Amino acid sequence: MSDPFAQALHDFHFDQMKGPLLYRRGAETEEVEIEFYFDEFTADGSWLESLLDGPLLDMGAGAGRHSLYFQDQFETVAIEQNETLVEILRDRGVTDARRVNMFTLPDAFETNRFRSAIAFGTQVGLSRSMQGLREFLNDLAYVTTPDATAVIDGFDPEHEKTKSKLDYYSDPSKGLAYRLLQMEYDGTVGEPWLYRLFTPSRVREATTDTEWEVSEIKYGPEHIYQLALRKR
Repeated sequence: MSDPFAQALHDFHFDQMKGPLLYRRGAETEEVEIEFYFDEFTADGSWLESLLDGPLLDMGAGAGRHSLYFQDQFETVAIEQNETLVEILRDRGVTDARRVNMFTLPDAFETNRFRSAIAFGTQVGLSRSMQGLREFLNDLAYVTTPDATAVIDGFDPEHEKTKSKLDYYSDPSKGLAYRLLQMEYDGTVGEPWLYRLFTPSRVREATTDTEWEVSEIKYGPEHIYQLALRKR
């Protein structure tokens, strides 16, 4: 089955849109704001910029808004597992865009390859479980240097804005929830994407027995948080 999200971003980029991109939950739908993925990113000496150095790995790079900015500062490698998204990245000017699954990093990169890494768009939730998150963190540790940093983001499952989302599902476990994200575009309904939602404290718990520790937490806007990680 084709990926409605990737196809919609492709058609938006090439001015070929065939209708809205929708989130779907049964008969309920909600339109996705595609323009966001193409907005220009400017760090302007921000908190984020102070944490990163090259070579940088941009995981789940989307349409490349972060890679386009940081590649002017230092070497940046953008990865996506969908070839259509890789095509968009390259056409937009990302100099090193590759088709790589962020959950199989050691298969694609040698050890100590990157000094920093980012994963925005709540991509880390696709690890699907606490154990899956630990495995991802261990893989990320393998491809990053001993003094590496990383920044990831997420939706706080205990925030009311998160709970109001169309694709939100509660979980009895403290600090955890799910998103079951299904998209529709041009008559095609994609396979559901299962995201695990973690509170920052549960991410901190997952770093136990990995090389990472949470060094800083930044909240906002609303239900979104960013976590800075560093090697122990």
